[in-house]
Amino acid sequence: MAEMSIVFNDINKSQGVFTRRAFLMGGFVAFGLVALTGRLAHLQILQGSKYSKMSVGNQFNFRVIPPPRGDILDRNGKVIAGNRPSFRVMIETNEVKDIDTTLDQVSYILPQTITMRRRILRDINQNKRSVPTLIAGDLSWEDFSKVSLYAADIPGVVADMDQLRAYYHGGAFSHVVGYVSKINAADMKVQETRADADLNLLHHPSFRIGKQGIEKSFDNVLRGTAGGRKIEVDAGGKVVGEDGDGSIPPEPGTDVTLTLDLDIQNRALEAFGTDSGSAVMMNIHSGEVICMLSAPSFDPNLFVSGISSKAYRVLADYERKPLLDKSVGSTFAPGSTFKMATALAILDAGIDPEEQVFCRGGLQSGNRFFRCHGVHGAVNMRNAHKFSCDTYFYAMCNRAGVDRIAKFAGKLGLGHVFDSFEIGGQKKGLIPTEQWKREWFNGSTRARHLDPKWHPGETLSVAIGQGYVNVSPLQLAVFTARIANGMKAVEPHLVRKIGDQVIDHTKEYADLGIPKAHLDIVRGGMWAVSNEPGGTGRTNSQLDLGPNIQISGKTGTAQVRGYDKAGTRKAAEWKYKDHGLFVCFGPSDAPKYACAVVVQHGVAGGRFAAPKAREIMRLAMIKDPEIQKRITGPVNTALDKAALERGEVAGASDMPNEGLRAEAPPGD
Repeated sequence: MAEMSIVFNDINKSQGVFTRRAFLMGGFVAFGLVALTGRLAHLQILQGSKYSKMSVGNQFNFRVIPPPRGDILDRNGKVIAGNRPSFRVMIETNEVKDIDTTLDQVSYILPQTITMRRRILRDINQNKRSVPTLIAGDLSWEDFSKVSLYAADIPGVVADMDQLRAYYHGGAFSHVVGYVSKINAADMKVQETRADADLNLLHHPSFRIGKQGIEKSFDNVLRGTAGGRKIEVDAGGKVVGEDGDGSIPPEPGTDVTLTLDLDIQNRALEAFGTDSGSAVMMNIHSGEVICMLSAPSFDPNLFVSGISSKAYRVLADYERKPLLDKSVGSTFAPGSTFKMATALAILDAGIDPEEQVFCRGGLQSGNRFFRCHGVHGAVNMRNAHKFSCDTYFYAMCNRAGVDRIAKFAGKLGLGHVFDSFEIGGQKKGLIPTEQWKREWFNGSTRARHLDPKWHPGETLSVAIGQGYVNVSPLQLAVFTARIANGMKAVEPHLVRKIGDQVIDHTKEYADLGIPKAHLDIVRGGMWAVSNEPGGTGRTNSQLDLGPNIQISGKTGTAQVRGYDKAGTRKAAEWKYKDHGLFVCFGPSDAPKYACAVVVQHGVAGGRFAAPKAREIMRLAMIKDPEIQKRITGPVNTALDKAALERGEVAGASDMPNEGLRAEAPPGD
């Protein structure tokens, strides 16, 4: 029988092991409780405000509120460009888990075409997630009401009211005021370089930037400052309320008041009808531009929400170029309207204005016969203006020389870009000189085979506003204003006020530097054009406002292409017909306004440009309170007809200076 071994455990020893384990476990638990308590205390006491803000951040979202754009007003405070209410639907992509599902839900309420869907997805991909994307804009009230009813149940979809730019007078101001449109990639790069750039606003679907004219030049003034709306949302991103105290209202843009007159601008547009060209009228003392029209025009409202490619191509491809601002961005041969500059150069050369030239229908120069549009017999300088006799200027111009002619054209504003003018796009044009020809012909690959020397026959073309000469309608208006003013080199301006601040254009303009006696001779010729029998503008430039109010003008017809290539004037295609021009100032005895009209391919200035200038000037005279008194008052029997014939305007030498502060055309 095997021996049995009996082992006895020490009860005290086992109890000690249990006690140590229990103590160890209790220590771990106690340590954990202390650590947890400490962490909770740290979170609640020391970092409580931090996490409170984070919690609020999850509860509230800020949505950018684009500022209302400032209005653009005419000189009398009438709104040209403003804002109108517009209903829209947007999607907040940072609050949406599945874009396609959300868009599908919206499409049940507001049907989407494939093109619309692609556009929305493209915009979502291009935008930042913090920036909303437009689903549909400028909705009808019926569609907006339907979307508003269900939008609150679709997380991330917002239906609200926006403001769209509105141009209340269509094409009357489309070029000078310009338009706004969605910002493109090129604009974005420029805007992002600005120190004060608001990226959230730049990417906002309602944001628009000025693209042309005043809208572009004064974009920063008109834009305003964005605000923000503090929105309360639930965990699913659904809007449940708004914190009005935490919202920041936007600051509207500043209004800009122009020098333009709405009524006169509309009258000019009516006068042009379907014709192509430009009209510019200005105050000869202050330089304020009262009318500045380019025709045909276009509706700038088409560009605000985005014009279709097809509609844009229709405008861009039309031969009369409705998108081009012809007032500043096109240049034309001035034709006979240039003859006042040539006349001043002739007088400066010491030639007697009474010296006569016999016109037999043109002048032989070298081996070429330069035609005149008529046979005028013996004419002096005054009658050369009156009949627009080219032969007189052919015979006299080389005694003055092309450089002297260019000098006086420059004094009168031709061939200049006016730095103080408030909109861009000005073309300088060209007033040729002997040096210009040498430099251009030596430097041009197109002209290296030609003679860089200036020839007398070229001066004959320049003298009547043909050849290399080309100027803009704005320059022609300044040219005429300086002749009428006779004292100062007045410059054009478009902006009268920014907000409540009146823009002071009463700067010290440079002296014109032309003798009064010479200007009187030129003005006398212009008076004869519009008021004497035989004057080329007499029939179509009379204002019919009574004997107290007369205007002085000059017709011009500028040949576009030789008739051996283009056919006769009547048979030529539109693009080969002559340009018709007319410049004028009035009232003749106390000038206040100057006007230039160019009818592109308008055949004859006297027949087609003068009537348009007459309508514009007539309305300006009627609207002017001081001139209106003369129209309705008794006939001024003291009106000195002889002085008007001599071109002596009232107070021409001490006029109250309000602004201080190739081939001959067939006929005019």
